[in-house]
Amino acid sequence: MEQLGFGSRFALASLATWRITHLLAEEDGPADVVVRLRGRLGSGQLGSLMDCFYCLSVWVAAPLGVLTARRPREAPLTWLALSGAACLLERATEPEEAGAALEPFVSDWQEAAS
Repeated sequence: MEQLGFGSRFALASLATWRITHLLAEEDGPADVVVRLRGRLGSGQLGSLMDCFYCLSVWVAAPLGVLTARRPREAPLTWLALSGAACLLERATEPEEAGAALEPFVSDWQEAAS
């Protein structure tokens, strides 16, 4: 991944952050591994963390931010940006929210076109 530019690494890490977070927070996983993990964690702090996509994305993005940043001092900002990108992807892909999340952009574009 070293030969890729920062933009490519950030795009890949954003997708990976979203995918891992979505798997852990929203899916059962292969052979129900994730749903069993969630059940074992119960309703404590870790169990609650697994139920919140936005909360979980912060922690999933942390190691990816370190791997993606070019310099150590860029890691905190990259970490938060990856979590933010995952949250935007989640909002854009939620079935009932997808249209609502994009509505301001569509409205502005339609007004500008007319």
